[in-house]
Amino acid sequence: MVCKRLVYGGPEQLDSISLRRDVLRTPLGLDFTPEELDEEIHQYHMACMENGHIAGILLLKEVKEGVLKMRQVAVQPSLQGKGIGRQLVSFSEQWAIENGYHAIELNARKAAVNFYLGQGYTIEGGEFQEVGIPHLRMYKLLK
Repeated sequence: MVCKRLVYGGPEQLDSISLRRDVLRTPLGLDFTPEELDEEIHQYHMACMENGHIAGILLLKEVKEGVLKMRQVAVQPSLQGKGIGRQLVSFSEQWAIENGYHAIELNARKAAVNFYLGQGYTIEGGEFQEVGIPHLRMYKLLK
């Protein structure tokens, strides 16, 4: 398993849209708008690759100086539970540190909160709705 930053507009980044759509959007009856996808040019696309295929993907968006927002985290359903998400989050955190960031925030689907708690994230505030499902805001100071 190799984790790396993808080049926006490159073939791997374009392939990653399908994974995010299949895992995160289609089950909710949603899709990406062209405007949403265009805005991603300003975000960092991190992926774990297995045999040349995307096993997991997440995006990092700078929200203020030194702070990134982790979003759109998705792992191939057939590979979930094998540590790919943990590896991808760890890789992304290390990349963030190396690039001058000191914290990551995210809005976790309620079903994923325990995963992020296990990665050292803490809950901030109460439950809220996003894309029609419950979420919690989470935060981590990077070391």
